[in-house]
Amino acid sequence: MKLRIDLDVASSEEWINAVMSDFDEFLKDHANCERKASAMAMSFVAKYPDRTEILDELIETGIEELEHFNQVYQIMKKRGIQLPHEIGQDVYVKQLLDLCHSGKEQRFRDRLLLASLVETRGAERFRMVYEAVDDPELKDFYHGLWASEARHGEIFVKMALNYFDEQVVYNRLTEMKLAEAEIITNLPIKPALH
Repeated sequence: MKLRIDLDVASSEEWINAVMSDFDEFLKDHANCERKASAMAMSFVAKYPDRTEILDELIETGIEELEHFNQVYQIMKKRGIQLPHEIGQDVYVKQLLDLCHSGKEQRFRDRLLLASLVETRGAERFRMVYEAVDDPELKDFYHGLWASEARHGEIFVKMALNYFDEQVVYNRLTEMKLAEAEIITNLPIKPALH
């Protein structure tokens, strides 16, 4: 049983160049993404309180994402960057959500797999940031995030396997990975996580 996702397409050099050319803007978006990731984990807890096999991990993930938000915020404070007033819609996540089936069980499965894809893409991109930054504090921070997001990507696949047949999970994941590759390839290049 394989929990780690292999993305179908790598992020581009143009993307990391955009991030490095406006790192302050990237930090604002990163902070928003961490807030949304924490809220997403806790929304699973709110919507599926009967899924007791995964509640502890969901709560831990929500707390960890909130800790990441605080870490990004502390970096922003040091750099004199204010948090954005609004959390804009993430077109990447919206398009992934549009792929989710509407039946209760299928939507639950797809949302878990979507979370896995988002975390895995985040890990890949945090690795790129880690490799590109010179500042030792930022380098250390993004190295830690890279490992954390990769683990989160695996956790959500494992959660899905608690409730759905392995072949069904991996078949659906393959479909979603193909769609994710097209979505990420067609996104405009900007200093944002997605």
